[in-house]
Amino acid sequence: MATAPHPVSARPRLGFVASASDKARAACDALQERYGAVPPRDADVIVALGGDGFMLRTLHAQLDRGLPVYGMKLGRVGFLMNRYLPDELPARIAAAHPAVLHPLEMRVTQRDGTGVTALAFNEISLLRQTNQAAHIEVALNDEVKLPNLICDGLLVSTPAGSTAYNLSAHGPILPLDANVLALTPISPFRPRRWRGALLPVATRIGLRTL
Repeated sequence: MATAPHPVSARPRLGFVASASDKARAACDALQERYGAVPPRDADVIVALGGDGFMLRTLHAQLDRGLPVYGMKLGRVGFLMNRYLPDELPARIAAAHPAVLHPLEMRVTQRDGTGVTALAFNEISLLRQTNQAAHIEVALNDEVKLPNLICDGLLVSTPAGSTAYNLSAHGPILPLDANVLALTPISPFRPRRWRGALLPVATRIGLRTL
């Protein structure tokens, strides 16, 4: 599944959204006054002002509509964002190179048999819930590759999420246009020296707690 970018005209209708920071909200007010604005539901392009976390929340909010989102960095982390430059904004949006992001689809069966599904643009993680280490069986495309990974947890990261929890867990930074996922263990104990893997984006990853 991908958020496919729509063609953008030279004069797109812009819908501005901003994070809760004073800096982002002030910039949002200034840009709306300068360029005009429409409600996000009527926009051709959403302009997101903030950091990576806000960008990811905006992508989730627009997932059903598939609108292009143009982010400008007004937060602490801006791997997904463009520089904040208020001049000639419509022309820069029209000339921007689109990146297609593929959200992860998670399907979970809980101990009581109930199921949960969710989509994530950054990462999906499986974490231990007790003081003891987790024991996890890892399968790729229905083939068991690690019968018993002993660790504090395991995460699957997209390129968009690779600079967040994945990086803190010593996973690799992935280019946004990379068609791979990072499978990154959290504090691994066994097998020793296993530090994760890069997998094709279409890989089915199965995790089972032992």
